[in-house]
Amino acid sequence: MNYLKEIFGARELLTNLTMREVRGKYKRTVLGQLWSLVNPLALMLIYTFVFKFVIKVQPDAGSPSGLNVFAIWLLCGLLPWTFLATVINQGAGSLVENANLIQKVSFTRIVLPLAVVGSAGYNWMFEMGVLVIALTVVGGFVIPWIPLVLVAMVLLALFAAGLALMLSIANVHFRDTQYFISIALQMWMYLTPIIYPATLVDTKSVELGGLAGTRITVADIFHLNPMEHIVNLFRTLLYDNRMPDLSDWVWSFSAAAVSIVLGLIVFQRHARGLAEAL
Repeated sequence: MNYLKEIFGARELLTNLTMREVRGKYKRTVLGQLWSLVNPLALMLIYTFVFKFVIKVQPDAGSPSGLNVFAIWLLCGLLPWTFLATVINQGAGSLVENANLIQKVSFTRIVLPLAVVGSAGYNWMFEMGVLVIALTVVGGFVIPWIPLVLVAMVLLALFAAGLALMLSIANVHFRDTQYFISIALQMWMYLTPIIYPATLVDTKSVELGGLAGTRITVADIFHLNPMEHIVNLFRTLLYDNRMPDLSDWVWSFSAAAVSIVLGLIVFQRHARGLAEAL
């Protein structure tokens, strides 16, 4: 509880660091904030071409929205994933990159990875706003679901923040962590139904049956991925325009709670020795 009060007391510093990250990222660029859309849009075009026109992946039309636009369906999962990947990549390196500051100035160290979450969240809000406009243009009825979308965004932000806190500490003591993260994120993305529907996995799982003579199936293992349930929240709210399943909410709340609590505990235990470790 005392540590949470310490973080709350450093809220002004956190705000300043977050805005520094936001302003510095696109400083002296012509497009400015619009650059935050370039990466997800480029990925959307590539994945749409490969998976829609080459491999011919066909997700179900939105129910009850009736939407059947692969690029929009893809963005509903891709934007949350891009936010998560950004927070983990940049958050994990936030302590090492600010080693000189940590060694020379006394302040609440946790604001460094949390500032990454804040700046990534700022860009993500902008991207999601553009997505909502695009959904409305193609016929989606998104506006009534925006409050629940914001809840889902908070849950993902907490989940990502917890992972970033733990990985930032790990990266201080084991510099191999940053290389492991890039590989793990690539694997994690393809194990999450972002560029393909989860129904494909369920269908193949039924065909394969139990693994090694057990009742455990590929789908059982696949559905343990918390990001699958978080992506389901966004897809169901934004693309389908309906309430997500209760199980997806439970998984998302649980993943967010466990991640942020563990992240705070791990960071608190190692925060005081950071200057020496760096």
